Amino acid sequence: MAADNPSTRGASTSGEDAVPDVMGRRGGRPPRILVIGAGVIGLSCAVRLAEAGYDVHVLARDLPLETTSAVAAALWYPYRAAPPERVSAWSATSYRVFVGLAEATPAAGVRIRTGRELTTSAGPPPSWADAVPNLRPVRTPPPGYAGGWEFEAPVIDTSVYLPWLVERLTDLGGTLSRHAFAELPNTAPVVVNCAGLAARKLTGDPTVVPIRGQICYVEQVGLTEWVVDESDPDRPVYVVPRLHDIVVGGTAEEGDWERQPRPETTEAILAAARRLVPELADARVLGQRVGLRPFRPRVRLEAERTGDDRLVVHCYGHGGAGVTMSWGCADEVVSLVRAHVAA
Repeated sequence: MAADNPSTRGASTSGEDAVPDVMGRRGGRPPRILVIGAGVIGLSCAVRLAEAGYDVHVLARDLPLETTSAVAAALWYPYRAAPPERVSAWSATSYRVFVGLAEATPAAGVRIRTGRELTTSAGPPPSWADAVPNLRPVRTPPPGYAGGWEFEAPVIDTSVYLPWLVERLTDLGGTLSRHAFAELPNTAPVVVNCAGLAARKLTGDPTVVPIRGQICYVEQVGLTEWVVDESDPDRPVYVVPRLHDIVVGGTAEEGDWERQPRPETTEAILAAARRLVPELADARVLGQRVGLRPFRPRVRLEAERTGDDRLVVHCYGHGGAGVTMSWGCADEVVSLVRAHVAA
């Protein structure tokens, strides 16, 4: 991974000054915070907390490139997450951050690409339309489609981006460790629970369920624009070009825990993608993976006090929009910690 400009790495990725707000108020050490989970949500929260001056340590059963975040096509696109108004606000914040990274920090693996969400029936703009600059109707939809929406969106190559987040965290003095746990650790006054699907067992929350997503990676054949078709809720079709490959999907199988790719599903995914994007007809398949999206009827982002007076901030249940909402949610986590913890 190419090294980025140190002055860029040291700046807040939100576009605001990353002025520590907990260091040195009383001349002591900053509060210790444990972040549970090393997917994109956990790492984004950890980076924001470290930027704010907290002593941050990430504990995770799965390291970043082993998580569902590593499987994601990671197109900025609010998908299978609620409630709509909060999703839109979190996503808008993340959009701005990703645009800043694309412009100033190429080593982060973020690119801005034009694409289209195609629809089979006419309808109003999506609920998150206000989060997107220059959203416009598709003027000439392909056969079989009634219309859609065209816009520029960040595409995040998670194979590059997740290691970049880890590097950013360690540059700020944070740590990442593999840790097997049956319950929230009690070795710090603050725990941030970004356990994703594992929060189902960790917090006893049966509303968290997997939405299985199977994808393929195919060789890059010169494609630069992404496309999404959600007309079948169980079998969304999406084609997302990255720098060195193209992510093709997919599935949205709620309650399905199977982590191994199914050959018949791979064939169906490729057939649908090739109908939508004929340029993929001869693209060589490079690989296939499965990720279990952590869905919840509403994203849980709230603080609670435990019986031993520790603060637990829950941030999980992001469905198919973890990358899309990551920075907006991370900023809110920092606000909750600030509101409850004095330095």
